[in-house]
Amino acid sequence: MAALYSAVWKYIHTELTEWRLIMNIVLYQPEIPANTGNIGRTCVATNTTLHLIEPLGFRLTGKELRRAGMDYWEHLDVRRYMNFEEFAEKNLTAGKDVKLWLATTKARQVYTDVHYGANDFIMFGKESAGIPEEILVENQSGCIRIPMLDKIRSLNLSNSVSIVLYEALRQQNFSGMRLEGELHRLEWK
Repeated sequence: MAALYSAVWKYIHTELTEWRLIMNIVLYQPEIPANTGNIGRTCVATNTTLHLIEPLGFRLTGKELRRAGMDYWEHLDVRRYMNFEEFAEKNLTAGKDVKLWLATTKARQVYTDVHYGANDFIMFGKESAGIPEEILVENQSGCIRIPMLDKIRSLNLSNSVSIVLYEALRQQNFSGMRLEGELHRLEWK
């Protein structure tokens, strides 16, 4: 009987978490297509929705996407917004059980010290300036940072997204993701 309950729980847990776990990465006015391409690839690999707040520093045409190495773009759930206000209106309205996290070098709390919800939004600013301080002060409790030394201004945008996103996914037990790999020619002992 215990084995039956275990099997049923595993099925229900897998089906429900695969259905509801959709993390969201938000890029505020990204400027470098290669960074957005790398982030898009990470989003495809993790079933994460990518939200782009305009203006973008590049065009999203077929030629531009291929040049940036974004040949998997058709598999990406990507949404565009004219400005932060449109993004907030469509995604952060009252009654939605989500939180906006803002990754910034100016934050007072570390990204590993917060709890990420299954459908939260993690926002990153443009490469040259980050997220505007007007948005940060309105969302102070959601501001997070990646620890680093004072010798540099910031980390690469696509690296920062990967670091924080994978922490959020780890906190969700990598729900719905493949946890084990396989060798191609040989077998594990």
